[in-house]
Parts: sequence; C-alpha cells; structure tokens
Amino acid sequence: MMTMWMRMLAGALLASLLAGAAQAQTRERQQQRLDELMPYVGEPVDSFQFWKLTQWELVGAQQVVVWPRLHEAYLLTVDAPCSELEWAKSIALTSSVQRVTARFDAVRVGKDRCRINQIRRIDMKRYQAERKASRAQ
Repeated sequence: MMTMWMRMLAGALLASLLAGAAQAQTRERQQQRLDELMPYVGEPVDSFQFWKLTQWELVGAQQVVVWPRLHEAYLLTVDAPCSELEWAKSIALTSSVQRVTARFDAVRVGKDRCRINQIRRIDMKRYQAERKASRAQ
C-alpha cells in the first residue's frame, strides 16, 4: 500500500516539475517574442476600433498582442493579477460601440476579467517589411 502511495506522489512530483519547466520555456519564448516586437511598438493610445478578434498571442504574464484585423495589431497590458491568462486557450475583449478603450475595457479569459491598463499599436507593416528584407539577404 505504501509503495502505491509513493508512486503516486513521485508521479505527481514529476508532473509538477515538468509543468514548471514547460512554463519557464514558455515564458522565455514569450519574452523573446515581446523583444522582437518592441522596436515596432508605438506610444500608448486610448482606444482602437474593434469588430472581432482575428488573432491573439500571449507575450507576457500581463501582456497580449491582439489583431482586430489581419495587418493591424496592438500590445495590451492588463492589470495584475490575471491568473488565467497564462494558460488561456482563447480570450475575448470587451468593447463599447466597436471600440476597445484602455482603463475601461478588459480581456476576458475563463472567469477572469482583466482590465486593460495600456494599449499600444504595433507597426506590423514595418515589422513584416523588415523581416522580409532580412530573409532576402
């Protein structure tokens, strides 16, 4: 009986260690992606026009990039804690009259409603042009 309990405990410990390692790798990758985008991130804006969420990408514990249109992206910083964001498979944005507004709207993930503290537009055209040029070299 003791052996079975010890195996279960060892299995749980191993799963916990693997999850921690995966989370560390994910955080490292998120930071790399954020560092890659930062040269293209503009000054904070109050809001942006929004009809639907085309794509999103987590780039930090409280930072997410959202694409309301194919070639238009914004870096959103939400208030901490937003505990479910790091593990989200999907998110939603609140909006009013087709606008997402900083300090008023939120990123919804699971049961969390994480208030958007800051919105910054990302110059995706310049980002994509510079990536294409660097690949051509």
